[in-house]
Order: sequence, then structure tokens, then C-alpha cells
Amino acid sequence: MNRDEMEGKTESVKGRVKEAAGTLTGNEELEKEGADERARGEAQETIGRARRKVGEAIEELGEDIKR
Repeated sequence: MNRDEMEGKTESVKGRVKEAAGTLTGNEELEKEGADERARGEAQETIGRARRKVGEAIEELGEDIKR
């Protein structure tokens, strides 16, 4: 897991907590803020996962070339 994946996961969890707190308290602004934060976190996590997979593919290609 790379830094983007970890930070994205953290951001997503924080957003879910804010979103739930907003729902429970009836605070629509907090709920929307949490939903936005969750979406940004999920996007960052997805980018990190893609970046990791590209790196792994490049490493595999390098190993294949060495052979």
C-alpha cells in the first residue's frame, strides 16, 4: 500500500464519520462536507492503487527484460 492509498483511506473514513454525524444530528452541511471528503478520499485511494499497479507492471517488465 502506498502513501496515496493510505491517505485516501484515512480521508474516506473521516468523511464517513462526518457524514454519519451529520445524518444523526440533522446537520445537512456536515453531512455534505463528510460526503465530499469521503469522495475525495476514495478518489485518492483509487489513484494510489492505479499508481501502485503501474509500478508493479513496470517492475515485472524490467524483470522480463533482464531474462
